[in-house]
Amino acid sequence: MSSPSKRREMDLMKLMMSDYKVEMINDGMQEFYVEFNGPKESPYQGGVWKIRVELPDAYPYKSPSIGFVNKIYHPNVDEMSGSVCLDVINQTWSPMFDLVNVFEVFLPQLLLYPNPSDPLNGEAAALMMRDRTSYDQRVKGFSFLLDETGTEYCEKYAKPEDIGAKQEEKSSDDEELSEDEYASEDEQVAGKVDP
Repeated sequence: MSSPSKRREMDLMKLMMSDYKVEMINDGMQEFYVEFNGPKESPYQGGVWKIRVELPDAYPYKSPSIGFVNKIYHPNVDEMSGSVCLDVINQTWSPMFDLVNVFEVFLPQLLLYPNPSDPLNGEAAALMMRDRTSYDQRVKGFSFLLDETGTEYCEKYAKPEDIGAKQEEKSSDDEELSEDEYASEDEQVAGKVDP
């Protein structure tokens, strides 16, 4: 059996090789940021979040601590601290899991299938249970769908520049957009929504 430090190194390398952008916080391998894209087929699609990851000394026997750095509107994410309420991270973690599982399975499932009955953000949970369409609109953050008091989460907080990332190369679909559509960063949505 390998030591926790070797496993930490292996898991971090595996995460980087899976095309995730990883930014180390100090010189060690215990704290870092990972760029996370909202899953397709969800109101979070097109959003980009910076996730802070802290690995305890006993990792992988003890779960990593993860939290959203830029804001996200979700019943199971504390709006102020970014901490996440996710059973597989908080209670049922196993050394069989690794960091790639966190970013390819656990976080996408959290965003695809929120649990409003166990909220860290009571307002998001209540809105989701009361009016799913309004909840989805609040998450997407299209300003024309919200009144002036609505918080525009993906548009306001989850653009690539909000996490210090550079705009990725545009796909062939994006090339059809005029320069005027990209002129104002304030109006730019983090990603193009599929029709």
